[in-house]
Amino acid sequence: MPVPAPKPGEVLIKVGASAVNNTDINTRTGWYSKSVRGGTAAGASQGYRSSATDIDGSWSGTPLSFPRIQGADCCGQIVAVGADGDAARIGERVMVRSMQSGSAAGEDLALVTFGSEYDGGFAEYAVAPSHHTIKITSSLSDVELASFPCAFSTAEGMIQRAGLMAESVLVTGASGGVGSAAIQLAKRRGAHVTAVTTAAKAADLKALGADDTFDRDADLPGHAFGVVLDLVGGPRWDSLIASLRNGGRYVTSGAIAGPIVELDLRTLYLRDLSLLGSTHQPDHVFTDLIRYIEAGEIRPVMAATYPLRKLPEAQTAFLGKSHIGKIGITVAG
Repeated sequence: MPVPAPKPGEVLIKVGASAVNNTDINTRTGWYSKSVRGGTAAGASQGYRSSATDIDGSWSGTPLSFPRIQGADCCGQIVAVGADGDAARIGERVMVRSMQSGSAAGEDLALVTFGSEYDGGFAEYAVAPSHHTIKITSSLSDVELASFPCAFSTAEGMIQRAGLMAESVLVTGASGGVGSAAIQLAKRRGAHVTAVTTAAKAADLKALGADDTFDRDADLPGHAFGVVLDLVGGPRWDSLIASLRNGGRYVTSGAIAGPIVELDLRTLYLRDLSLLGSTHQPDHVFTDLIRYIEAGEIRPVMAATYPLRKLPEAQTAFLGKSHIGKIGITVAG
């Protein structure tokens, strides 16, 4: 494919590294379509093979557009700017905001996602709006920095949406990119973090900052947590709601075990619970994250690194769910 040319308001980035995320796989398989009712694993390898997913298969509920270069994560260097751009930015080391405030008629929280609505970081070069391309000063490698944008901003968005303070929080899917990020970001706020994981991963998550862990199949204590950060959903959703204290807040940004759950509205209103969705991010969420990285308050958690030419192998390893943290993709030689 040709090297893209930045339009006015855009910059051209020589990509140093990207990383694998659930959204890359969910988008290419059409999992976001309302016609899909199961967990993300069901069609992760072969797709869902339904014409219905063509109608609303993207994040935004609109048809996917092809060809499409995916990759929601990107760290690299600005090598050119659009006609009206600031040439002084050429040479900057940058990270691209994954979830970008867009514009759509009648939509107050419109969202454009890097690597979904337009081409992303699984390429040698990428263009992005200058406003969403943020300078980073760090001794971390490109692939380490590329582990942050999508997963950590998702976790930070959830935490800010829930107003998490120094209180008890339960994190599901805690060994994945977003879950392991949530552990660090919650601890940064002084929270007492309980992670839901497997026995084999419990020690590693405690080393990352989790105070306690529960096995995925274990019974959760009732009325125990001020906040639940959920990435899993599925058949055990009722137990997550039951684990909240009265007045607690549940926030979700994923449903890897299944998107369809049952709610007794009496539980919601009699216990004064708050149920929150989290996808759209105010711009400051990502710049807050940059500040945490530059201050050394959070660190990358790298499970493995693959070159771009081995992206299929990297996604296969990702689908195995035996890792902790992120699987990075190196692009620049």
